[in-house]
Amino acid sequence: MTDHPTLDNKTAVTRAAIHELLANRWSRRAFSDEPVSTDTVLSLMESARWTASSNNEQPWRFIVATRDDPDAHGQMVSCINAGNQRWATRAWVLMVGIARDNFDVEGQPNNRFSEYDTGQAVQSLVTQATALGLNVRQMGGILPDRVREIYSVPEGYTIMAGLAIGYPGDPDELVEALRDRERLPRSRRPLSALFFSGQFGQPHPLAESDDQP
Repeated sequence: MTDHPTLDNKTAVTRAAIHELLANRWSRRAFSDEPVSTDTVLSLMESARWTASSNNEQPWRFIVATRDDPDAHGQMVSCINAGNQRWATRAWVLMVGIARDNFDVEGQPNNRFSEYDTGQAVQSLVTQATALGLNVRQMGGILPDRVREIYSVPEGYTIMAGLAIGYPGDPDELVEALRDRERLPRSRRPLSALFFSGQFGQPHPLAESDDQP
């Protein structure tokens, strides 16, 4: 594996230490042409498979395409909107995450946790990818109707998001507008806007601080 470009301003600035896989993960648009091995792709699949889910329903489904199958990769690219195609075409692996709407047991009602659990599976995959030196950028900018048509996704499944996966590339190879965005520091809302106590909107005491990073 070759060395990959890094940007010094991308490590999360936190009030308390978090694992380096979380602190250093960020969603690049720049991908290299370096192949992702089949064993590595399988490792990503397994990381998603072993995610926790409500009632062990495992409602996530993924459609996968890799650049070593140009026809399959091109078909997946056609399900991505034009703005994201500017960079996503270079990703070695493309996926679409899908959630099964209902519980598996016949007659059971709608599984209101299916999208939540599918998101958990994606996060497991992202963390595993980061540990393997890969970059994952998730995409809302896909064409769900085209995904459903091309891949014959049946009713009862919700098409959630796309994932572009590969080794980090050089931001200078992006178009200028995206190149500038790639170099911006990461930012997040302060803890006080996210963690509450007593009632909604009232910051938890641990989240209150004048020196939020």
